[in-house]
Amino acid sequence: MLEIKNLTKSFGNNTAVKNVSFTFDRPMMVGIIGASGAGKSTLLRMINRLADVTSGVISYDGIEVSKLNGKQRRNWQSDCAMIFQQFNLVPRMDVVSNVLHGTLNKRSTLATLFNLYSKDDILRAIEILDRLGVSAHASKRAEALSGGQQQRVAIARALMQDPKIILADEPIASLDPMNAQIVMDTLRQIHDQDNRMVIANLHTLDTARRYCDRIIGMRQGAVVFDGTPDQLTTEAAREIYGADNSFSEAATSTEIREPAMPVMANAVPA
Repeated sequence: MLEIKNLTKSFGNNTAVKNVSFTFDRPMMVGIIGASGAGKSTLLRMINRLADVTSGVISYDGIEVSKLNGKQRRNWQSDCAMIFQQFNLVPRMDVVSNVLHGTLNKRSTLATLFNLYSKDDILRAIEILDRLGVSAHASKRAEALSGGQQQRVAIARALMQDPKIILADEPIASLDPMNAQIVMDTLRQIHDQDNRMVIANLHTLDTARRYCDRIIGMRQGAVVFDGTPDQLTTEAAREIYGADNSFSEAATSTEIREPAMPVMANAVPA
């Protein structure tokens, strides 16, 4: 389904991602973990084609994504939606309009220029917001929402693209524990209910173990672990983070502390 083969990204003399290879033969919830600077964000940006590949191949269903350009590249970016740590919403724009921006790659230049949306698109945006528990804020400016609410709006924008894959780059790094839990519950339920592949860069071991079917560990740009949560032992974690403070912080974080709560319908806005 998705194949990464010998993927490398260099910036001058610095190699951020080194000869990375893995394959996903079905949709699953995947966590990518590692210390800051391990190459996690660069890897996701290459998969989404926000960054070009130095060498190697990214393929999806037999199509070599890493060679796509122009309209085909934009179409892939619609199929492979990206969620960012800092939400990347338009702060002064209302929530519904931010969600509708998920359709930009599929709309004409004229429609985009004059902010023209069909009734069906507007209704679908509101339906997605309702699913994520933030429809009550549809008419508010994005900047008026809490961090957790803004991240759910960003997820709604991604779902508006109707993507095959959702890439989440540190989606809970700037959130408090309660909102981090809500966002991770939301991503997990999107995978479970929609059968979409979700690949998330995560900051802590506990979050990866709790939510993911498969975990990939990166260190200094290379994959040093690829397995299930049960296989992510203390020894494996030390190989990923090294026996220093970064390992201690990753292993002992209390980012998410309580049992998961359902939030996909009738969620209480945070």
